[in-house]
This record gives sequence, structure tokens and C-alpha cells, in this order.
Amino acid sequence: MRIGVYPGTFDPVTLGHLDIIKRGSRLVDKLVIGVTTNPAKSPMFDLNERVAMVEEAISDIEGASVVTFNSLLMDFAAEQGASMILRGLRAVADFEYEYQMAGMNQQLNDEIETVFLMADVSLQPIASRLVKEIARYGGPIDKFVTPAVAARVTERVARENGR
Repeated sequence: MRIGVYPGTFDPVTLGHLDIIKRGSRLVDKLVIGVTTNPAKSPMFDLNERVAMVEEAISDIEGASVVTFNSLLMDFAAEQGASMILRGLRAVADFEYEYQMAGMNQQLNDEIETVFLMADVSLQPIASRLVKEIARYGGPIDKFVTPAVAARVTERVARENGR
């Protein structure tokens, strides 16, 4: 069985993430979406909320599941029995960072390959950080996330603003 891991913070999960998940799920028998914490980021949603959003968004994708982790990615991938790490690329800046990470990960475990998928052209500009920023300024985010995620982000922003 070929198992892949698609890691991220997914704060929140976007249509760009879902594009990579759908396309990546066709490359493996099982795709584990690894939802993690990132000390360098201040998430809008806690880990359980992010997991719930991802689970809802992938409910129709066969062979995909969601697991949390708080460890080195390569340790998590090995625990899952993965032979591949799936990463999405939007721009050259993504590639530079991802290329360096892939090299470091290969040094940690050369049995697990990193596979890059280019984001669909129409989805390349989407970033969770920008979705949150647009929402905080009252802009529409429904072009970037599922309706359920848009509702959760809008509700969270309203709560942050005391409404």
C-alpha cells in the first residue's frame, strides 16, 4: 500500500489545500493529512477546530484521513508508514523554502520522497494568512474556502471584534 502524508497547519484549510489533497489522493492508496502546530505561527483556530474543518472538507475524498502531530515531519511520516511527503507549490518563494526542507528531510530519512504538486493556476494566490487578513477587514472570502470554512472564519472574526 502506497501511503502519502500532506502536512500543514491548515489555519484555515483553503480551496488550494483541497486541490492538492484531491490531486495527491490519486497518487497514493492512502493520504494522511497531518495537521500540526507551528510555534512560528499564531493560529486563528485551535488544533481540534482545524482538524474538524479539514475532516469536513475531505469527507468525500476516498482514502484520505486526518491525523494530528507535533513532532518532526519525517518521524510522523515514518509512523504513518508513508513513502511520500506531498507538498503544494504556489510560487518561486514556496519552491526555495520547500526545496531546502526536502533536502533536510532527505538527510533525516532517505526512504521517504518529497513530491511537489503545482497549485492549480486559479488557486495559486490563495494563502491561509491572506484569507484571514481579508476576513479581518470585512472582505469576502468565499472564493478561497468552502462555505463551511467561510462561516467559521467569519464567526471567529466577529468574536475577535466583540460582535
